[in-house]
Amino acid sequence: MADATEADIRGRVLDWFHETWDPDVSLIEWRTRLLDSGWAVPSWSTDWFGQDLPAWADGVAHSTIRQAGGVALPLGAASSLAAPTLHEHASDELKGRVLRPALTGEQTWCQLFSEPGAGSDLAGLKSTAVRDGDTWIVNGQKVWNTSADHADMAILVARHDWDAVKHAGLTYFVLDMHQEGVEVRPIEQMNYHHSFMEVFMTDARVPHANMVGGIGDGWRVARATLAHERRYAGERRLSFAPGAKGRVVEEARAEAAIYNETYKWYPQRMGRPDLVTDRARVAGRDDDPVLRDDMMKLHSLEKASQWTAERAKASRALGRPPGSEGSIGKLATSEVARRANALHTRIAGAEGMLRSTTDPVHETVAEVLVSTPAQSIAGGTDEIQHNILGESFLGLPKEPGADRGIPYRDVGRS
Repeated sequence: MADATEADIRGRVLDWFHETWDPDVSLIEWRTRLLDSGWAVPSWSTDWFGQDLPAWADGVAHSTIRQAGGVALPLGAASSLAAPTLHEHASDELKGRVLRPALTGEQTWCQLFSEPGAGSDLAGLKSTAVRDGDTWIVNGQKVWNTSADHADMAILVARHDWDAVKHAGLTYFVLDMHQEGVEVRPIEQMNYHHSFMEVFMTDARVPHANMVGGIGDGWRVARATLAHERRYAGERRLSFAPGAKGRVVEEARAEAAIYNETYKWYPQRMGRPDLVTDRARVAGRDDDPVLRDDMMKLHSLEKASQWTAERAKASRALGRPPGSEGSIGKLATSEVARRANALHTRIAGAEGMLRSTTDPVHETVAEVLVSTPAQSIAGGTDEIQHNILGESFLGLPKEPGADRGIPYRDVGRS
């Protein structure tokens, strides 16, 4: 139904919703009905909870359901990273086991990609997967794993072949987090939050049936996950219609509150440019001509960044593949955070180091000053974004690499 219009889809979703909505069933029961209707992920195939509609139909269906007083899919890695990747690349048998509970919220997921020596250079990971009959034995350490402390399942990339070149020796798996051999430890951040975990795997076991794609397909499948991560990067809030109520809504609110607890410091990570003008006024610095000039530059950059994000959103709604907007937007967001941090520092002065004051807004600014460095690292460093833009969109030659074309076993490593 590639010729379907937004109005057509909204009308069909509303007809189904008004016939089906029962606010007093459980959240899991409601999402089960939603899946079976084809409106949970209408862009997916009809064999797997979809209706073969364009990619933009998912957002239309979800917003229509929420505006009507209902609830759509859960937030988190299960629905935004794991499920779409598995829908595209997993075997039917594996999809049959994991997709439904991932989309209903019965199971929570985390992402086990980055390692202490393989963050931006993800393909340089060293966690190993060794096949033992119908099982893979996994050993290694992962880091910066959001919500791994309460995840049921994980998407995992590990190295199965040290004699292949770096990108070719990787395989992608689904890992059960509730097993011996998987240890999760929280990381205390300098802003005193504990959003990230490190995960240690010691002879953890993965059934061969939990492999996604084929042996050696890890890099290809991981890139699909990263594309979905860019697509869903800004979706960390659930909206509810005014007056929405009932068991389904209350359970969804509680679910969202648990999820959002992890991300409550993320606005500070982005620099809180919205507070700069008021803080300058409170400090009596709003008539400083140099400060005013820099505040205007910050405002201009922030607006340009927002327009870039809107352009990327419109492109996705039309079903176009990801373009340069993702990397440009990521770089712009990092620059906004840095400039806002610098302005907050100049306005607050030495008091910006005080975490506890009588002014809660000032305490928020103090958190900004130690949180913004993460913005230019998380989700692909600024350096990686520059490489993507240069190589993929400007046609510049790739950076020389000593690890290209040789077995990864022979690559020098620290």
